[in-house]
Amino acid sequence: MTIRISRLLLTGLALLLSVAAPASAEVCAVDDTDREVCLVAPAQRIAALSPGATELVYAAGAGEKVVAVVAYSDYPPEAREVASVGSHTRLDLERLVTLRPDLVIGWVTGNPPEQLERLEALGLPVFYIEPRSFEGVSGAIERLAILADTEAEGDRVAGEFRDGMAALAARYAEAAPVRVFYQVWDEPLMTINDDHLIGQVLRLCGGVNVFGALPRLVPRPGEEAVLAADPEAILAGGMGEENRDWLDHWAQYPQLTAVARDNLFFVPPSLIQRPTPRLLEGSRLFCEKLERARERRGALGS
Repeated sequence: MTIRISRLLLTGLALLLSVAAPASAEVCAVDDTDREVCLVAPAQRIAALSPGATELVYAAGAGEKVVAVVAYSDYPPEAREVASVGSHTRLDLERLVTLRPDLVIGWVTGNPPEQLERLEALGLPVFYIEPRSFEGVSGAIERLAILADTEAEGDRVAGEFRDGMAALAARYAEAAPVRVFYQVWDEPLMTINDDHLIGQVLRLCGGVNVFGALPRLVPRPGEEAVLAADPEAILAGGMGEENRDWLDHWAQYPQLTAVARDNLFFVPPSLIQRPTPRLLEGSRLFCEKLERARERRGALGS
């Protein structure tokens, strides 16, 4: 009788442990669509479906767990060695599934919704991100670190980014305003409004976005509208890390204040157009360019 009871107790204990173990290992985080995504255990095989998502996963300390990326995932350099599963706008789902990810990082407005829905239908957890504020960048890193069980590194990187942006905001809080046009693309001509993350960088540096009040996040103002706005500085990234062609185009208009004062500034697009920790470096460059515009204003006596 005693032996039988002991066996029953052991069996019951084993059942309790088998039920409790997954619950204790489960990790959850809320994504940028306000959905709570839970994993039965920290992610070990991650698919990052945009260049920005790839950077954020590496920033969270989980780079060694990345098994799939998409085209143009070029930072950090080791991401170039990871298997590619198409582009962010057209995924190779068959290739992706064969890589057996246990967590997929999707981009809210960048990936085809129908393809991500198919992944979810196959039972793959999809965590959607798209930071639209400085705090959103830090928060995305921290939440990805939770899902990957790399919180120490994720918290460190997120904290450094948060502190760096706060320091820039304090430094330029009283800076004289500079009217700015930021060029996102050339044909069609595209810019950003004040709600865009780049627009927030401009404000932090003391810039006044000449198209900031437009309702669209990425307006298409047209060349005549830029000439009429007459910005004091023009910033652009071009179609590559060293391509200044877009700025050269504006040089044909000497009547523009930005041209007359030589305030045509190049900023590498990957530093400012991806919402990742490198945005801090891009913001510093933005602020330095606008400070140069202020200095040239003084040199001209106006």
